Amino acid sequence: MDYRDSPSEAAFRENLRHWLSERSREFPTSGDEYWARQGDWHRALYTAGFFGLSWPREYGGQELPPVYDVILDEELALAAAPPRPSLGYLVQGLGRHGSEELRRRFLPGMINGTERWCQGFSEPGAGSDLAALRTTATRDGHEYVIAGHKIWTSYSDVADWCLLLARTDHDGPRHRGLSAFVISMHQPGIEQRPLRMINGVTNEFGQVLFDGARVPADQMVGAPGEGWALAMTIVSHEREPAELGYSARYGKLVRELVSRGGTTPQDPPAQGEAARPPIPPQPITPREVAWAAVQTEMLRLHVRRRLSERLDGMEHGPQGSLDKLLMTWTEQAAGHAALAVGGTGDPELLGSYLYSRAQSVMGGTSQIQKNIIAARILGLGG
Repeated sequence: MDYRDSPSEAAFRENLRHWLSERSREFPTSGDEYWARQGDWHRALYTAGFFGLSWPREYGGQELPPVYDVILDEELALAAAPPRPSLGYLVQGLGRHGSEELRRRFLPGMINGTERWCQGFSEPGAGSDLAALRTTATRDGHEYVIAGHKIWTSYSDVADWCLLLARTDHDGPRHRGLSAFVISMHQPGIEQRPLRMINGVTNEFGQVLFDGARVPADQMVGAPGEGWALAMTIVSHEREPAELGYSARYGKLVRELVSRGGTTPQDPPAQGEAARPPIPPQPITPREVAWAAVQTEMLRLHVRRRLSERLDGMEHGPQGSLDKLLMTWTEQAAGHAALAVGGTGDPELLGSYLYSRAQSVMGGTSQIQKNIIAARILGLGG
């Protein structure tokens, strides 16, 4: 395999590096500050020609091969810049299942960042098992009335629009009674409840309560009962590391851990505790860092294989569950290594570890991914 850039890819990479050297430090990379300015970062990338690279030109993209998205993710990580806003799965969902009228109305603003979006799928009793969701959409003339409770909704407090999954049919099979809608978040009947995460971030996720919110019937995505198909399109792309671009960031973290040297961290005394006598430095057992290095390299090569398949026109369905498991294992391996190197005394490394714990839950739990692999790839249990 030859992973070297073509001349056009090399020119793109060089232009991107130059732009990042001038602009990326204007934007925070983590914490509440990152989420507060993510929309500004999105629009800055788009205006400079570095966002929406592989998406259709007629909606504001550039229709470049997906390798350009991988180059973007690699260079953002190398420059310690904020990550690329994660919207590809919503573009794929609306682009594949929405009418041409909906695509022309909503995809341009989604891609260029002038309209903010969130995804209303998970509920308190229906996370990985989306077919169990209980939010309802009841027809009332030319509108549907929405009632229900969504959770873990990224960017919900700043979103203009939500791609919402709701139940329109209570009589048939669970997954066939779901429909999808594009609903405005700026209306009565919607209550926002932010969630504080274990790493201290307060505005990445939220709960959203719908009580009488309304959506025009012509903003249903697809036909009634076709929400499950849209959901499967979205989660298959949401679970692919090539789409999310995380592999470069995991590798960067591991390289930073290796460069920190080989002694155990010294945790500071607790508040009010007397200073402890110094403890002679002890060599770090390289097991955690070494295993994280193995995992990140595995994911890097796997992403390139997936990229090669996409360039050849191959579509991925349930294989996205394999990708999600590999991504989970890699992020948590890197998180354990960060804790081994930084202990609890390094807030940044501790934050990496704490955030990694959620990876086996968000986007579909690891247990559900294994069930999908068993049933839909291996053909077990039939």
